[in-house]
Amino acid sequence: MAGFVLDTGILLRHLRNRPGFKVLLDHIAHEDDLIIASFTRLEVLQGMRDHERDRTLALLNSLITHPLDVPTADLVAALIRDQLARRKTIAGPDAVIAATALTSDATLVTMNPRHFPFASLKVRQVNEKGEVV
Repeated sequence: MAGFVLDTGILLRHLRNRPGFKVLLDHIAHEDDLIIASFTRLEVLQGMRDHERDRTLALLNSLITHPLDVPTADLVAALIRDQLARRKTIAGPDAVIAATALTSDATLVTMNPRHFPFASLKVRQVNEKGEVV
């Protein structure tokens, strides 16, 4: 599978109607599949407001949710160990998102590329306006 793995921040900005993010998702959806990590789904749902339920679920259900399966979990652990060996840390959710992109051979779409310091990871950086930089 290839496609685009969406970082949590991209989805949250889209759901909060931030200018440019609907256009961004529409544009990249025409290029390839849109994927989220299962942990991204969890993060979005836990922060969802009651009045946002229908819209949030409609968006999440329109995306491919990559499961936290054994190969992905093993890669998450390896990514975290690699960063610890370099005396750096990576947040668990970011490691799950990175591993999802790597195991899917997908490009990560994020506003925070510094959170994903992995040479083999393909990243498409987006600014606060939803524009690819």
